[in-house]
Amino acid sequence: MTPILKSKIIEVCDKKIATKGEGVGISFYAFFKNKNDDPELLMEAAEWWIRTHQLDHFEKAMKVKALAHSS
Repeated sequence: MTPILKSKIIEVCDKKIATKGEGVGISFYAFFKNKNDDPELLMEAAEWWIRTHQLDHFEKAMKVKALAHSS
């Protein structure tokens, strides 16, 4: 995982947890705007989310953050 993606995942998870609480769910689409303005990063996130960790569409932000820290 690139440092850019790792940083983005942790930042988004922290914001979601701060506003919605520790039980908030998140999908990898949460890391991107509705525009596909960075296809390389989107594909990296999809690969990490789907192939590497075989996560469901929605996962707890706390779990995703922990996985990002360990990557």
